Amino acid sequence: MFGYINVNGRELSEESKQIYQSYYCGLCHALKDFCGKRGQALLNYDMTFLIVLLTGLYEPKTSSREFTCMVHPMKKRTLRSNEIADYAAQMNVLLAYFNLVDDWKDEKDYSKKTLAAMYEKDYLRVKENYPRQTAAVENYIARLSTYEKAGEKNIDIVAGLAGEMLGEIFAWRQDEWYDELKTFGFYMGKFIYLMDAYEDRQKDEKKDAYNPLRYLNASDEREYETLCRLMMTSMISECAKSFERLPILLNADILRNILYSGVWSKYEYIQLKKKKRKKE
Repeated sequence: MFGYINVNGRELSEESKQIYQSYYCGLCHALKDFCGKRGQALLNYDMTFLIVLLTGLYEPKTSSREFTCMVHPMKKRTLRSNEIADYAAQMNVLLAYFNLVDDWKDEKDYSKKTLAAMYEKDYLRVKENYPRQTAAVENYIARLSTYEKAGEKNIDIVAGLAGEMLGEIFAWRQDEWYDELKTFGFYMGKFIYLMDAYEDRQKDEKKDAYNPLRYLNASDEREYETLCRLMMTSMISECAKSFERLPILLNADILRNILYSGVWSKYEYIQLKKKKRKKE
């Protein structure tokens, strides 16, 4: 479920790009602090979005400093860190761990099993720190497995599982923003599930693997593409509505860039690949 929430760098100011990158670097350091260098291997932009979102809403005390990155040593970088970065790092570990476990179960790839074992102790620490969020992910995995085995054809039901799970992760605290953040995460989770299923459909057809989009009632490929785009657009529209109800001013331009443009980057990439295949 990683790789779908990113910025559109072409439509973002240089200053906003640097701010966004500093939160990304802050997440990298938070992962290292939580579980060492192996944690940095899990780094992704999806959880960076969560940091920017929750930081904009709660405006916690945030420190900023320059550092030399071992991967990019030629120029000093800036990182921003706060308690939300620490939370996002643990959610990153939690989701990555179950992603590895799920890949092992689906593909019987022993490398994924080995990697999952490497992060098991870290997952158990997350479970102790955040039992509500961990239970949501565990419940999602269990129910999804049941639906997959049953060959559930209703994509709204299956995508809703991802929505329920991500809703609990977006809802950092059980406070006055809990319900709205759950709503935001719910529709974002459904969008991510739909985009993931959309990207994997051809591969899943070849392997005869479960994918609810294989059962979509479309008369031809053109109608299929239209229905997929409409479903995903509907989910992001609900995310945008939820976002606009939140009193976020800090880095709102970055968040709007992601919601109104960046989340479609992977979709556009898939379209380019399809056009290339047709030409070949």
